[in-house]
Amino acid sequence: MASLLTASPGVRLARNDAAAGAALGPAPRLPLPWSASAVAPLRISSGKFALAAISLDDYLPMRSSEVKNRTSTADITSLRLITAVKTPYLPDGRFDLEAYDSLINMQVDGGAEGVIVGGTTGEGHLMSWDEHIMLIGHTVNCFGTKIKVIGNTGSNSTREAIHATEQGFAVGMHAALHINPYYGKTSIEGLISHFEAVLPMGPTIIYNVPSRTGQDIPPAVIEAVSSFSNMAGVKECVGHERVKCYTDKGITIWSGNDDECHDSRWKHGATGVISVASNLVPGLMHNLMYEEQTAVLNEKLLPLMKWLFCQPNPIALNTALAQLGVVRPVFRLPYVPLPREKRVEFVRIVESIGRENFVGQKEARVLDDDDFVLVSRY
Repeated sequence: MASLLTASPGVRLARNDAAAGAALGPAPRLPLPWSASAVAPLRISSGKFALAAISLDDYLPMRSSEVKNRTSTADITSLRLITAVKTPYLPDGRFDLEAYDSLINMQVDGGAEGVIVGGTTGEGHLMSWDEHIMLIGHTVNCFGTKIKVIGNTGSNSTREAIHATEQGFAVGMHAALHINPYYGKTSIEGLISHFEAVLPMGPTIIYNVPSRTGQDIPPAVIEAVSSFSNMAGVKECVGHERVKCYTDKGITIWSGNDDECHDSRWKHGATGVISVASNLVPGLMHNLMYEEQTAVLNEKLLPLMKWLFCQPNPIALNTALAQLGVVRPVFRLPYVPLPREKRVEFVRIVESIGRENFVGQKEARVLDDDDFVLVSRY
């Protein structure tokens, strides 16, 4: 890996914006977005300046409550294939929105019904909150009528989770994904209180992945908050027994493990899967969740699913998408690409499953170390 390239931390802008603005001349005066009748009579305050009360109702297209409530919890609980979508980067580490939009279109075309934006797979933990909320808003703006946008707005800080969730719903996301507080773990009562603080804001999926958080969310917590009208369900990574425990109680569950999702769906009652593999083969993952007689397809996909988790996610996925030519081979540190032998293995897996089943149009190829760019400052 010693030969992997590192991008420079920034880009110098060559344009003189002040001069450019002067050359364009004064900006035209635009009409105000409200009518004169919407401005109330002046109210003289005790301060130095007079204050005007302005009614916004005449020009806001929707009230905030309407935006937040336009998606029902039932709209989320019916989704069978949700993709935890990858976030691609430019060589300087900024988002590659052109590649991102292409990825989302591939998910729509492949039959995915929802996307998790900025989750573990999308590297939300490597984003500033400004980047995070911008990407959620961009996804809603471009694709919100075609696919459900679920923003990962969870945090180990309840205050931060509340603020991010408010912003996520304000920019139009259809549902929130919330993890339990990690590292600074809390008590059972603390877990319940944490989720009770965010559930009133809109449809919510709770995410249980003890291997990352260091703390399991036990059934007692989920059962305690299951009466909330916004409780859409649980992304569960513990296994089939836990899935069955919830589905027997009528709680919606998505498998968080691609290699278990077939049996969770068809043998243990899960609604579907929140998937990493569907970034690569959305059509096949759609078939796996909708067509009951898919045991043979599941066996065919298992080598890919296991390969995707040979190192912590999303390392393998990032490597695979770069090898397929659908994203640039750019990694935000601390992630680095898989070693060459694993890259060779991926090309063989593609050949086994069939290139036509994978996203993109280019042939899968084995990239060299020098093809990758690692970004430490962005």
